[in-house]
Amino acid sequence: MLLDGKVALITGGTSGIGLATARLFIKEGAAVSIVGRDEEKGKAALGMLNDASLHLGDVSKEEDARRIVKEVVGRWGRIDVLVNAAGIFRGAPLEELTVEDWDYVIDVNLRGTFLVTKFALPHMGEAIVNVSSIAGISPYPRGTAYCSAKAAIIAFSRALALELAERGIRVNVVVPGLVDTPLLRGLAGSEEIFRSYSSLVPIGRVARAEEVAQAILYLASPLSSYVTGAVLVVDGGITAGRMASAGSLARSPQSSR
Repeated sequence: MLLDGKVALITGGTSGIGLATARLFIKEGAAVSIVGRDEEKGKAALGMLNDASLHLGDVSKEEDARRIVKEVVGRWGRIDVLVNAAGIFRGAPLEELTVEDWDYVIDVNLRGTFLVTKFALPHMGEAIVNVSSIAGISPYPRGTAYCSAKAAIIAFSRALALELAERGIRVNVVVPGLVDTPLLRGLAGSEEIFRSYSSLVPIGRVARAEEVAQAILYLASPLSSYVTGAVLVVDGGITAGRMASAGSLARSPQSSR
C-alpha cells in the first residue's frame, strides 16, 4: 500500500475531491483526519470512511486552523501528508462582486491553505498537495475572486516547494478541470446544464472525483519522490484545447491585423 502507516490531514475532506481522496488514502493504508465546517456533512462523510477522525472548523480562521492541527497531532503524533482541498466559489461581474464575497473566496481558498500549512509545518514529514483549479491557469469572466485565489495557490505552492526542499518536504499542486462534485452540480443548477459540460471537455466527459484523488495520491506517495514544485493538470484536455484554439488564431490571416 502506497501510504501504509502514514498520517494524512485533508481539508475539505467531507465532500467532493477531499472525500474521494480520504477514501483512497485509507485504502492505501493511511490514517486519515478530515476537516470540514458542517457537522452533519462531516458525520455523513465519516460513515463512508473506515477509521478516520473528523475535525470541525473554518480553515480561514487562524484559531480554527491552529486548533485543528493541534487536534490531529494530538491524535496521531505527526502529519506525514497534508492535502489542502477546501474551496468555495462565488462569482459575479466585478462591479457587482461585494467586498464580502471577494474576501470570503480569497479567505477560504488561499488564506485557509496558508494557515493550515503554516501550523502543520512543524509536524510535517513528507508531502503537501494543494488543490488549485484550471481557473488559476485559464481564467474566465465573472470569476475574478476564484481565479485569483486559485492562481495564487499555484504560486504559493511553487515558492514553498523551494523553501522546503532542503527539509525533504515536497510541495506540489493538482489542477482539476470540471469534476463531478457537489460544488459543480450546485453551480450548474440543473442536470441538463451539468450534462452539457461534457461538451467542453476534449475527452468527452466530466471527471469523477476519484480520478483527481488518484493524481493527489501520486503526489503524496513515494511514487513522486523526485517531484516538487510541480503543477499537475487533471482536466481531460480542456486547457490544452484552449491553447490549441489560441494557436489556430495566431496562424490565421486576421492575426496580423
